[in-house]
Amino acid sequence: YESRYLLGTSIARPVITKGLVDVAHQEDCGYLAHGATGKGNDQVRFQLHMNSLDPTLKIIAPWRIPKFFNRFAGRQDLLEFAAEHNIPVDQTKKKSFSMDENLAHVSYESGVLEDPNSPYPMDMFKMSVSPQDAPDQTTHLEIEFKNGDPIRVTNKDDGTDHTDPYFLFCYLNDIGGANGIGRIDVVENRFVGMKSRGFYESPACTILRQAHLDIEALVMDKKVMDIRDSLIQKYSELVYNGFWFSPEMTYLRSIVDLSQKHIDGVVSLELYKGNVTIRARSSPRSLYDETLASMDEQGDYDPTDAEGFITLNGLRLKAATRSNA
Repeated sequence: YESRYLLGTSIARPVITKGLVDVAHQEDCGYLAHGATGKGNDQVRFQLHMNSLDPTLKIIAPWRIPKFFNRFAGRQDLLEFAAEHNIPVDQTKKKSFSMDENLAHVSYESGVLEDPNSPYPMDMFKMSVSPQDAPDQTTHLEIEFKNGDPIRVTNKDDGTDHTDPYFLFCYLNDIGGANGIGRIDVVENRFVGMKSRGFYESPACTILRQAHLDIEALVMDKKVMDIRDSLIQKYSELVYNGFWFSPEMTYLRSIVDLSQKHIDGVVSLELYKGNVTIRARSSPRSLYDETLASMDEQGDYDPTDAEGFITLNGLRLKAATRSNA
């Protein structure tokens, strides 16, 4: 989202909502409740997902009930209430920021983090070490993809190997976090109309994104990639804004899923002090022709063909220059 945020919170909301609705059906419930604040995106996401999955369910949102938000203006009031009633919480008044943790990431926002010009607390992060404190040696990994999905990760240094999707993801979080991978500090545009500052730790997502982009570059047709790239902003906005189950998202997912057919191969990479560096890639479906790309031999490429290609592409540029003279 907005070129940087890997949507760890956003993508979790349809999963959580699907689970809630399933339980509601099992228990014959008529109501669902959520604790999302009245200023955040999650209130929108949860309710849009609920509307899509079962529009007959009624929704209770305490943060939009005057009796509640007049009693609890914010997190400080909630922390005081928790202390008075011996309710254990991780946050304190000095560390009053919120955290949202799932398999994809940990997010931090609000409280002491709301000033965009204020540095974040160095002891805040849960999933990763600071790049400065990461090991002085490089970690070497291989990630294998099938139809765009990661199906295997192998640590080339110690032989660790995972093929189960859950354990593959957990391992990349662990090894990526140990190498200081995946921290970002961003100001983003919320769906509800305001800007907010957020911190995200996404080691596995960061590694997989880098590797996936690289194998796509080797295998995906250029024009397919151009169209796919033109859809990425809309795709991320729909995920971010809570439209995962919408008709337009169903349509868009089918297009993106089709683009991943035959995205097969292996990417070799290094992790070092916050950096993911691609070292090599290979695929049985590679579109890369070494002979054609070589500057040392012509292969099937005739340099004289470029003359007409360049001339035609230059026509409009010459016309624009003449009209502006």
